[in-house]
Amino acid sequence: MSGAHDSERPEGTTRRMPVLEKEPEPTAPVPRPILAGARRFWSPRRVPGALAAVLLLGAAGIFLYDIASVRAGRPAMRWRRELAHQLAHRPLDDTWVLVGAGVAAALGLWLIVLAVTPGLRALLPMRRTDAEVRAALDRSAAAMVLRDRAMEVSGVQSVRVRAGRRRADVRAVSHFRAVDDVRQDLDAVLDEAVRALGLARPLSLSVRVRRPGRKG
Repeated sequence: MSGAHDSERPEGTTRRMPVLEKEPEPTAPVPRPILAGARRFWSPRRVPGALAAVLLLGAAGIFLYDIASVRAGRPAMRWRRELAHQLAHRPLDDTWVLVGAGVAAALGLWLIVLAVTPGLRALLPMRRTDAEVRAALDRSAAAMVLRDRAMEVSGVQSVRVRAGRRRADVRAVSHFRAVDDVRQDLDAVLDEAVRALGLARPLSLSVRVRRPGRKG
């Protein structure tokens, strides 16, 4: 059938070729920019805040009740009369006055420190790739990851890792390889592991390798 149609086509005409649609080449995903300024997470401070609120509320309630009683013609509470008498007659360099002032100053300083510090020291902020998403890694989890990676190094018998806010202390025991070789491999493996954690402020490493102690 196709031969008959081809013979009937007039000379000088061009044959229409099929159109091939070319699929677009896949483009590599554009990496999201890493946002600077990943800060620590702030603690809600529920327990200190609740204690301070309860103490202040109780003290204010007692004073208001005593003032209302005095306004109603009743005598002031004995403890308030005694406190006023002591404050009026004791000198400023008295031991009890200094102790009370020191306790009040320490309590106020403690509340100020709680108000201006973020807390949550166990959380390590991670790099931010989205302005609306924040993530953190627990220090114990970071220490566990580093320990697992260190145990993969040949010659390592045991590892103990302590992760702080800025540094990770690694203590390893090597039982058959040279200590210097194990230390070099641990440095390389742990440097890569720290980068893989994705922390906003990568931990610095302090690695020590020793031989196992003699038994007996």
